[in-house]
Amino acid sequence: MTTDLLARADRLRVERTAFVLATVVRAERPTSAKAGDRAIVMADGTIEGFVGGVCAESTVRLQSLRLLEHGDSTLLRITPTDGDEEVVEPTAEGLVVVGNPCLSGGTLDIFLEAILPPTLVHVFGAAPIARALETVARAAGFAVTAVTDPDAPIAADTSAVVIASHGRDEEKVLARALASRVPYIGLVASRRRGTAVLSELDATDEQRARVRTPAGLDIGARTPLEIAVSVVAELVSVKSQLQPAPAPAPRGSLPIVDVTATATDPVCGMSVAAVPTSLHLELRGTTWYFCGPGCKQAFADNPQAYGA
Repeated sequence: MTTDLLARADRLRVERTAFVLATVVRAERPTSAKAGDRAIVMADGTIEGFVGGVCAESTVRLQSLRLLEHGDSTLLRITPTDGDEEVVEPTAEGLVVVGNPCLSGGTLDIFLEAILPPTLVHVFGAAPIARALETVARAAGFAVTAVTDPDAPIAADTSAVVIASHGRDEEKVLARALASRVPYIGLVASRRRGTAVLSELDATDEQRARVRTPAGLDIGARTPLEIAVSVVAELVSVKSQLQPAPAPAPRGSLPIVDVTATATDPVCGMSVAAVPTSLHLELRGTTWYFCGPGCKQAFADNPQAYGA
């Protein structure tokens, strides 16, 4: 199973799909999980693989969805508690400890590694600056689509378009980038020529203001490599803002969820991800979420006892 799961993780990376890889690194008896067990948590809360029973799985889902918001990783410790409410203990940086009242086994240490696709940069042009941009951007950890055809598609999750074609088809690619609502659009040109290109562009003043020209930070760059460094430096400086418009979800897939949405299990008091993949029950127009089937059944048997 581990081999199949890692192969699945490799496919998700190639497809530029965000996920969390959860790996059990320590398991105290009695527990159904053991060190080396793994699972993949998708952005819709779906869990593939095994890292413990349903109560542990519920905590892994919630913490993984939180990590996907910023691409962080952490060590999650899930430990049983004697009380009837979840306890989240203050810990050192990089460690989250959750006391789970429903956990019947021993303590679990699970490493949660958020895997986000690298920021995608679309570079248009065949000149030395464009080639240098491709090299420097890849070295800085960006994913790069390098094209010379002005009609080449701009991928739906593209975060930046940089045009370095020295006057060839600039307006056409600029118009397509603006229509695609790409967060960063840069035109490599002198200030004078860049202003002239924008003045001829069939666009609103607001759209023209979105185009950075000359692209890159002012570091006195002269050579193609230096210009590429200045542009990539600017991309790094605004990287946190480079969130592309979400692509349409594939047909038949669950929607991307609000990773901040949580609910409290009315039976045990645990925090649960308020997503369609969590155990839930509809009652008189209200959706109730549960950590596991035991709590769900207890609620269903006597909802009045839990304030419903």
